[in-house]
Amino acid sequence: MRKIELADVTAKIKDMFIDACECIPENVLNTIKQAAAEEQSPLGREVLGKIVENDLLAADKHLPLCQDTGVAVVMLTIGSEVVFEGDIYQAVNEGVRQAYTQGYLRKSVVRHPLDRVNTKDNTPAIVHIKVVPGDTFRIDVAPKGGGSENMSTVKMLIPADGEAGIKKLVLDTVFNAGGKPCPPVIVGIGIGGNFEKCALLAKEALFREIDDHSSDPIARRLEDELLEEINKLGIGPMGFGGTRTCLAVKVNVYPCHIASLPVAINVQCHAARHKSCTL
Repeated sequence: MRKIELADVTAKIKDMFIDACECIPENVLNTIKQAAAEEQSPLGREVLGKIVENDLLAADKHLPLCQDTGVAVVMLTIGSEVVFEGDIYQAVNEGVRQAYTQGYLRKSVVRHPLDRVNTKDNTPAIVHIKVVPGDTFRIDVAPKGGGSENMSTVKMLIPADGEAGIKKLVLDTVFNAGGKPCPPVIVGIGIGGNFEKCALLAKEALFREIDDHSSDPIARRLEDELLEEINKLGIGPMGFGGTRTCLAVKVNVYPCHIASLPVAINVQCHAARHKSCTL
């Protein structure tokens, strides 16, 4: 068995969230630069140029990319041969607490959805745990902004709706969102499983690298076709019109019931803030 010190988990979580809020992944920045080069609208090109300028300044000045530093989403992949002494959830939340208080990041979490009292340290985090064989321990984090998250949806389609129904749902969701999720967006899509599984699939899709492709041939075709069709909607950068509404579409799939076709759409802003590490 391999022992992981919870103090190391806390320290890593703290550093990852501060880094994620300040430094856009290089491949995401390169994708935005490419979008700027391809954008046909002069205003759209200017907006994308300002986004690149903002991202470079944030990294240089160690300031958040955006005032919304999100809710803390943490995905832990834990090997079956890994052990902890103590509460892994407490260790994660302590890392989030330190990141948002010591890193001077905006605290956006309220203790109850109805009384709306701020917890003042952005805890509790939303933690997902997956157990795999071996002694690996991987941490993936994302400060997920509220503007893009609010534009997300889950719909229980029926099998007869098929690919056409999925595409219509995605296109309608992105079109109705307009400029609210700060396009150009990344769209994570979960297809299959059940009500809660498809939502998790969509969230996991946003943790994929922006330049990767699904290994499933049907999902990959949907990714390519939806990216093209979303970019024909005319929403454009920050909703000002243009040809680059979407940077990437990520589709994750899972087996499902014969009577069901669950679909979740998780929208992400252009920043695509996330970090990963293995301890």
